[in-house]
Amino acid sequence: MTASTFKTIEKPAIDKFDVTPNLDRDNVREFDWQDLYSELDWLPGGGLNKAHEAIDRHANGPKRDKIALIWEGKNGEREDYTFGQMKEETDKFANVLKSLGIETGDRVFLFMDRLPELYFAFFGILKAGAIAGPLFSAFGPDPVKDRMIDSGAKVLVTQPDLRRKIAGIIPELFDLQHIIIVNKDGRDPAPIDTQDLDYYAEMGKAPSEFSIVNTSQYDYSIMHYTSGTTGKPKGVVISYRYLFDNCSRVMGAIDIAPGTEYLTYISPAWVTEQIFGLSIGLIAPMVVNFPEGPEDVLTNIRELAVDALVFSPRQWENLASIVQARMLGAGKVRNAMYDWGMKVGRAVHVERLEGRSPSLAARLQLPLAEALVLHHLRDNLGLGKARNALSGGALMAPDVFRMFHAMGVKLRNVYGATEIGLLTAHVGDSYQLETSGSWMPSNTAYGEPLEYRVSPEGELQVRGGSGFGGYHGKPDKSAEVLTDDGWYETGDAVSMTNDGELLFFDRVKDMRRLANGHSYPPQFIETRLRYSPFIKDLMTLGDETRDFVSALINIDMEVLGRWAEENKISFSTYTDLSQKPEILDLIKGEVARINTLLPEGSRVARFANFPKELDPDEGELTRSRKLRRAFLEERYEKLVQAIYDGKAETDLEIAVTYQDGRQGVLKATVRVSDVENASKAAGRQSQT
Repeated sequence: MTASTFKTIEKPAIDKFDVTPNLDRDNVREFDWQDLYSELDWLPGGGLNKAHEAIDRHANGPKRDKIALIWEGKNGEREDYTFGQMKEETDKFANVLKSLGIETGDRVFLFMDRLPELYFAFFGILKAGAIAGPLFSAFGPDPVKDRMIDSGAKVLVTQPDLRRKIAGIIPELFDLQHIIIVNKDGRDPAPIDTQDLDYYAEMGKAPSEFSIVNTSQYDYSIMHYTSGTTGKPKGVVISYRYLFDNCSRVMGAIDIAPGTEYLTYISPAWVTEQIFGLSIGLIAPMVVNFPEGPEDVLTNIRELAVDALVFSPRQWENLASIVQARMLGAGKVRNAMYDWGMKVGRAVHVERLEGRSPSLAARLQLPLAEALVLHHLRDNLGLGKARNALSGGALMAPDVFRMFHAMGVKLRNVYGATEIGLLTAHVGDSYQLETSGSWMPSNTAYGEPLEYRVSPEGELQVRGGSGFGGYHGKPDKSAEVLTDDGWYETGDAVSMTNDGELLFFDRVKDMRRLANGHSYPPQFIETRLRYSPFIKDLMTLGDETRDFVSALINIDMEVLGRWAEENKISFSTYTDLSQKPEILDLIKGEVARINTLLPEGSRVARFANFPKELDPDEGELTRSRKLRRAFLEERYEKLVQAIYDGKAETDLEIAVTYQDGRQGVLKATVRVSDVENASKAAGRQSQT
């Protein structure tokens, strides 16, 4: 991508936003950053500690007896904790750490399932002035070892089954001084190792009051680790200023009000949960509901009917699958009602989402559709009250996105990075579902104005805000991601839409460069086109020997066969159907639609449909149905050459294996299509 390809991101003043970044409630519309900053209780001398702001300031005031946390155990247990109880438990754990000689800046790591004791320990660590290191309970021994050694953690809080999982690495953790075991309700009958400490025994001995260490806003509070996709995971040191900077940014963009019921199933090892659940959740404060395990979340969401939740795309897709599975077993009448209600929902909610005005007929039908269908759908999924339904971590299939909006659930994307926190979110009533949203305005009370730019290579760079604190013990790695003038290099290849929304393509390292110097995102193109109901699979082409991007497409025979029959288009075989002008025109529209999201030099210029279904028995796919790219490019070399030679078609002879085991040769004339000037085709597709 060249410098001329992208526009520099310009951050408008909040009063210049086309869409006000707050949503429905009056108290949210009146949100003021300076008010939030001044409302913080602060510690003597201007100190700042998340445990004090999230727990103690409420416990010392009129909210002392208000519910702060609700835990749903995997065996049907339920435990509620008020702010007063949270203060007492976290004070005790801070005293436990003090008795073990833990000092300001020491690292204490948490390797646990989502138990109440996890939260007591986490906030107790912060009260003691130590640095908390939450780990995913799904980790195996090696990821735990890497992070424990790198951090120099002195204490590990874990549970019996997880302690046994990592038993082999314990002798290699030379900085580790104490292991504290949480055996919830005596679930594990095995006795605690004599060298370990019993959490409940230690808490029973600890005083119930603790004077919080006077940490400053610049002190480190948490260590989060990068995923390690580009090498060893790196520990990101996160200051208190970072947390409050992110809280203010999110609360200025998203509808969050005191008393909001929030459901989380995300591990505190994910920085998004630190911002939402453990920062905003308790500072606002919301009522934070959390099930013990992710497998319980679908049950809990229906029971709790919360106002706000942050799920991964996979979890949203699971909810969508539940609806579809239930409708498979429904009768004709219920299916007809469902189809009608969702059609009305799409005609109103999805039209508004995509910036169009719903028809009068659809608006008039909506109250009845709500009463008969949509309201019940939301309630059955536990989404009847969901004012804040957020998706983070990756982008979601557009059809899933539209499905929830048709239901009346305003699903929104959020985007950020461990090093700098959350940066964008969908705001307002109309936004592009393929994007990660608009920039959240920054709060200068917590740092310099947050600035954004796109490098000549198409990489998002950020400067200001609370700033990037660096990687623990790795000044060389920290320096690698900072420019001389202080811009943090995210490593994400992005663009901006005409509406000012961020479009995430891929990691810069995964972009592919063409002979003319342009780079393009193969994964972005392939993922988006796979979302099409007409496309089963595809392979992008384009490298440093070629001047443009092209694609080979495996059509979905089942879907397109039905479409052809409905449109009275006759065909005999897969080969015949794949080369029909009407089918090529339909696929062209799909490709043209995705091209509108891409810089000009990154767009798919030409494509061809495979003349046969891709088959693992013929080596075209792996057994897990991943493309064998090198094999396919060699097998269809003549077709690839025709694409890049500018030919309109070419004759192929492909060796095939029939279902009965016979060998044969498929002879076919394969057409090559140009995608330019395909806007009409794209428009026709959108109406199908």
